[in-house]
Amino acid sequence: MPNVGHDDRIFDQLVSGIADYAIFMLDVDGHVRTWNVGAQRIKGYRPDEIIGRNFSVFYTAEDRAAGVPEMALRVAREEGKFEAEAWRLRKDGTRFFANVMLDALRDEEGKLIGFAKITRDMTEKRAMQEQLAQSQKMEAIGQLTGGVAHDFNNLLTVIIGNLDIIALETQDEQRRRQAIRQAMHGAKRAAKLTQQLLAFSRRQPLNPKATDINKLVIATSELLHPLLGESISMETILGGGTWFTDVDAHQLENALVNLAVNARDAMPDGGKLTIETANAHLDELYRELGNVEIEPGQYVLICVTDNGTGMTKDVLEHAFDPFYTTKPTGQGTGLGLSQVYGFIKQSGGHVKIYTELGEGTTVKIYLPRLLQGQETPKPRGPRSIPRGSETILVVEDDDGVRQIAVHTLRNLGFHVLESANGKDALVQLAKKTDIDLLFTDVGLPGMNGRQLAEQARQLRPDLRILFTTGYARNAIVHQGRLDPGVELLPKPYTRERLAVKIREILDAPTVRLPASPVALVVEDEAPLREVVAYVLKSLGFQVLEAASAGEAEHESGVARHIDVALVDLSLGAESDGVSVVRMLRRKQPKLPVMIVTGRRCDLASLDVDSDAAPTALLHKPYDLESISAALTQLGMNPRRALV
Repeated sequence: MPNVGHDDRIFDQLVSGIADYAIFMLDVDGHVRTWNVGAQRIKGYRPDEIIGRNFSVFYTAEDRAAGVPEMALRVAREEGKFEAEAWRLRKDGTRFFANVMLDALRDEEGKLIGFAKITRDMTEKRAMQEQLAQSQKMEAIGQLTGGVAHDFNNLLTVIIGNLDIIALETQDEQRRRQAIRQAMHGAKRAAKLTQQLLAFSRRQPLNPKATDINKLVIATSELLHPLLGESISMETILGGGTWFTDVDAHQLENALVNLAVNARDAMPDGGKLTIETANAHLDELYRELGNVEIEPGQYVLICVTDNGTGMTKDVLEHAFDPFYTTKPTGQGTGLGLSQVYGFIKQSGGHVKIYTELGEGTTVKIYLPRLLQGQETPKPRGPRSIPRGSETILVVEDDDGVRQIAVHTLRNLGFHVLESANGKDALVQLAKKTDIDLLFTDVGLPGMNGRQLAEQARQLRPDLRILFTTGYARNAIVHQGRLDPGVELLPKPYTRERLAVKIREILDAPTVRLPASPVALVVEDEAPLREVVAYVLKSLGFQVLEAASAGEAEHESGVARHIDVALVDLSLGAESDGVSVVRMLRRKQPKLPVMIVTGRRCDLASLDVDSDAAPTALLHKPYDLESISAALTQLGMNPRRALV
């Protein structure tokens, strides 16, 4: 018979001598029972310093506060194993990046007797991975910027050259008109390139609505026939009972057109294009097969299939890269598939390419199923450019863009006022009560377009507002989607699109909303300020934002009344939250104030006269519940807007 005791001793010696891994045991409560050489080397503790202490000493203060050690034991106890990668602490307080495994140990009767813990120091490997990722990122940025520069230089050459011809040619009217057409064509190509870049980077503003995919595919297929030519046949196969999805229908049409054009180019001698729709369920197994970014669930599937040349493995690996193309120079920007990829990802979906060289390619688009609010998009038909006689205030800081907008609207019959900034626009709104619509850029200097709109609505609750912007990362777009009730016209816009959008807004039924309470958020950290503003908006507040004491004083001066202020206690070197609270209460003595802080303190230690006006403390980190609780403490009803 084998010598079991001898074998156990050999195994114990083997584990104890491993230097590259920390291997040790915990009791059922998480206290260290054994300690090997690797644990001492990686974590810095001698056995007599650590045995008997709780393993939570290896966790960062943030993880301990969040209950991560207890959670790890619970998962291991319930599921048999816990595995993670995270930062851990050595004895000297330095951090290292660790791969950790925690296995539950049970006796023959199944009773828990402790845990086996294995930790590996991954700091060096992580640094190498980050260095490689940074190198790849810089290479991708270089490819992207090179492609952008190349394409835009070509387009600008076309535009500038033709503008020179227009300026110099005084005799040949036909040549001038041709130059105008060519310059306009170049400008439109530049606009399309910009939209493709925004789509790739997932920064284009989307306006998703409940969409019947089958009807959209039918409508789009009618547009595709002229693009495909006579040598390519087309078939649509529509699934029965296909679910609705929440998507920007116009951008989805563009994506399908891009895929159809790619398919056409892959079939130079003719072939067949097939578009299919169906319902699909992506499960955990699909995710485990390399699709880690997908969220398991129900999806609407669109398949675009051609029987063309197919792709090689190398081409497939780079298919979604921006400016990557296999077409000859001058035939395509290399942004078609990257635009499709960016749009689908921004819409919460998934896209996958299946291809075989010489046989063809299938692109599968998965869009999340919409479970409620199903509406069919109205078909768009040809329409004449609408006109009007209402009064419009145009607010745009770029003189050239403002002049074009003003000229276009006046040419359409509208009475137009103009302003280069929000402060002047508010003065005009206060003086003139007959302004029907505010048309404002989002990215204004000083007071941005959203802040202007909020203060304009305080003056005129029924004022109709249309935003415009050339970039989506701003105050009216969150998670790639427009805020509810916001109307947006992306730049660049044409005369027709401007006219149609303004007419739609002016002709829409007037909806008078009850006045919303106004909150002032004073926070110097932009990400935190945006989070608080977003939460307050969801609770029904109009939100004014300030990053400093000076901005807070300005916002409080412009606003007629503030219902509540959220002020961070630490506002950098130039000012502090207590001074801001005092300043605000000199203007509004009874102003309810929520003081936000990451320190442990109480109101008694802050000289803010908390007995004279409602005052609450909000400790970081905070969430929707804690903000709501603080508002309730101030005597406000944060649930009102959620009912």
